[in-house]
Amino acid sequence: MRRVLFLFLDGVGLGAADPAVNPLAAGRYPTLDKLLDGYPLLAATGRVSTERADLAPLDACLGVDGRPQSATGQAALLTGRNAPAELGEHYGPRPDERVRRILDEGTLFSELRERGTAAHFCNAYPAGYFAAVERGKRLLSAIPYAAQTAGLRLQAYEDLVDARALSADYTNRGWREQLGYAQAPVYEAREAGATLWRLAQPYQFVLHEHWLTDLLGHGRKLGEAVADLMLFDDFLGGLLEAADMERTLIVIASDHGNVEDCSHGRHTMNPALGLLVGARDGIDVPAIVRLTDLAPAILGFLSG
Repeated sequence: MRRVLFLFLDGVGLGAADPAVNPLAAGRYPTLDKLLDGYPLLAATGRVSTERADLAPLDACLGVDGRPQSATGQAALLTGRNAPAELGEHYGPRPDERVRRILDEGTLFSELRERGTAAHFCNAYPAGYFAAVERGKRLLSAIPYAAQTAGLRLQAYEDLVDARALSADYTNRGWREQLGYAQAPVYEAREAGATLWRLAQPYQFVLHEHWLTDLLGHGRKLGEAVADLMLFDDFLGGLLEAADMERTLIVIASDHGNVEDCSHGRHTMNPALGLLVGARDGIDVPAIVRLTDLAPAILGFLSG
């Protein structure tokens, strides 16, 4: 069975080779280094193809003036449609009625459901999140909105405990230390990667969303961003150690740049991160140049 694991990293672009502002230049990332034969995740690297992975920088501007934003960028990733061009602007962080209408008309989640392909959005949310949404105090961001609209149930604390879901921080540590869930299981990063592989077994498509990179970019927290990306590197290493990669494609992608330039705290116009790992047969990797190119590539891969 072919399988796609989509690891979404919010606000990660390919920027300058300046360790004073770019955590991707300041940290050590052995898993990513091994995948890319030592080529760094920087703008100057450009496109790279190795035996294990392809680095495909993604145009997040999509021909629209201004700094790319999360709602329209994530909509482009999920639908293959140029959401900023359709709206005439980049918009975010959360979808308004215009972006929701685009998502309502079809996403990766809904298309896979119609094909009879088992899909799973594996982020877990605490009770307070659901309560805030129910009261109208919080809008769903594009990814959980798309999953829910396609009929997928958003995962809760019980799913976290039963290892059907992971927290946004991979390890679940934030559930204990910040949310007060004293019994939440806590993983080391590599163990969390292996857990993702185990929970993915009933599904052909699994998406995990990590938003802390964007938050740290806005906060200009270079040191914390290095630590977070090193955690991701360990998580990815654990996933690769556990996974059968012969028929599995891991997609690592972002919606826009931000954290790669911690000098100003705003989104950037840099190419967004796009990295394809593992099985890539049938994918025209050189044709993946924009956010809108990933969804059709994933659907094509899963259809064989």
